[in-house]
Amino acid sequence: MVNFVLVANGIIGLVCLLIAWKLWKLKCYLAHAADKLTTAERNVHRVLYPAPEFILRGQSGTSHLRRNLADLESQIQRIQQLMSLLSMGQLLWQRRLMFTQRPKSDRKRSRQRFDAFTHY
Repeated sequence: MVNFVLVANGIIGLVCLLIAWKLWKLKCYLAHAADKLTTAERNVHRVLYPAPEFILRGQSGTSHLRRNLADLESQIQRIQQLMSLLSMGQLLWQRRLMFTQRPKSDRKRSRQRFDAFTHY
C-alpha cells in the first residue's frame, strides 16, 4: 500500500512538473509575443504620430490647388473665347481678301447676277 501511494505521488509530481514546464514555455512565448507587439506599436506610433500635421498640410494644399484650378478654368474660358474671336476674325479677313482679290471680270459677273435678281 505504501508502494502504491509512493508511485501515485511520484506520478502526480511528474504530471505537475510537466504542467509547470508547459506553463513556463507558454510564459516565454507570451513574453516574446508581447515584446514583438510593443516594438510594432512603437514603430507604428513613430510613423503615425506626425500624420495629423501632414493631413492638415495636405488639406490646406488641396484647398489652395482647388482655388488655383478655379482661377485657371476661368482663364482658360477667356482664352478659348479670345481664340474663337481670333478664329472668326481670321475667317472674315480671309473672305475679305478673297473678295477683294477676285479678277474684275468675276466682279462684273457677280454684279450682273445680282442685278438680274433685283429686276424681278
